[in-house]
Amino acid sequence: MIEAKNKLGIVFFPAFDWAITPSHPEREERLLYTMDQIREEGIFDIKGIKTYNPELATEKDIQRVHFCYPDVKSVVPQPHLISAGGAITAAKCVMENQTDKSFAIVRPPGHHAHRVVYGDRGFCIINIEAVMVENIRQHYGNKKIAIVDTDCHHGDGTQDIYWNDDQTLFISFHQDGRTLFPGTGFVEEFGGPGAIGYNINIPLPPGTGEQGFLYVLDNLVLPILEEYKPDLTINSAGQDNHYTDPITNMNFTAQGYAKLNDKLDPDIAVLEGGYSIEGALPYINLGIMLAMAGVDYSGIKEPDYHPDKIKQAPEITEYIKRVCEQIYVAWKNKDQISQKALKGRQWVTRQRQIYYDTDGIMEHQTENIKVCKKCPGLIIIKSNASRGGKDSIFAISIPRNACNQCIDEGYRKYKKQSTIRYNKVFLQDKVNDLFKAK
Repeated sequence: MIEAKNKLGIVFFPAFDWAITPSHPEREERLLYTMDQIREEGIFDIKGIKTYNPELATEKDIQRVHFCYPDVKSVVPQPHLISAGGAITAAKCVMENQTDKSFAIVRPPGHHAHRVVYGDRGFCIINIEAVMVENIRQHYGNKKIAIVDTDCHHGDGTQDIYWNDDQTLFISFHQDGRTLFPGTGFVEEFGGPGAIGYNINIPLPPGTGEQGFLYVLDNLVLPILEEYKPDLTINSAGQDNHYTDPITNMNFTAQGYAKLNDKLDPDIAVLEGGYSIEGALPYINLGIMLAMAGVDYSGIKEPDYHPDKIKQAPEITEYIKRVCEQIYVAWKNKDQISQKALKGRQWVTRQRQIYYDTDGIMEHQTENIKVCKKCPGLIIIKSNASRGGKDSIFAISIPRNACNQCIDEGYRKYKKQSTIRYNKVFLQDKVNDLFKAK
């Protein structure tokens, strides 16, 4: 019998009762073909690999991360709660030493869900990685965490949630936002005033292949992680960079994904996208499982794999090298960049428009972050969404490690704010794990 070098927990939830439409690429078969493949390959005959059932994420789990309008029960269907609960189960396996590593192969995905939630965008309603991360911190202490998002689409929701948190390093490498949804994820998006430099985007040109992805990992991501020294590394594992994926334009392979995971060495992986249901996902997920378990994955290869057909162009190679150099210089100089950007400022404001493509909702948002010398700073959000009528919210988020002055200011603003002007007023107090709404 083969024995895994690392004990690996697998949480599986295909969400039989949720799909955009019956024929949409985001449907239950994404995971069912993977399950067929790994059973056929005898994954569960490997000593040390074990499956776990997902738990159900609670309303409080969601409120630690999101402002759902009008409330969690109205916005979040049960399959999303189970998917997030699957990620929580995967984390518990690792945190309680039942396994060395874990892989949540669950859907619906979550990395396009922002802090404010009016509905579904990019097939995501709640951010399942963020719900998991905040559950870890609530139950196992304030861990320093790195989230490395390898989905082909920019992880804009995860970026939004951890924009101002230097205890969460967010790194996303993805197809350039000028060519793909959600149209964000540029080098200049570098973090909020309390965390400048801790949000790193690496936009890659269409046609990037194994050579480019592994170059980014070896020459930029791994050196930054070595310097950041996280307590936990999480892979937000989108599998849609594959050369057969129907909605993206990259040339990555199953073997490349396994190598990437082997080098990245995450504690936890959580499935995000990937829509080549038969041609890619079963091979990629199998490769990642073997890599996480520390079992030989060199034989993983797609039946239609021809390296010459997906060879990376030399100009793409040179472009990626330049981008990596630019980002690494910025990372090394983040403190100087922060001092220059914040000099003389008391608040930093962002005006944004966020389109919920799945539900057809347009959100207009103003975010104000206090520049505080003692903590990351209070976050104030004013938002309205248009879907026939208008819905508006006023939301206050007190960060996990807020100073007393920012805590008091948050509660004063909540008490003072009228519900006449806004449909809902929210207060998220991460210090005391409290959530209020009126």
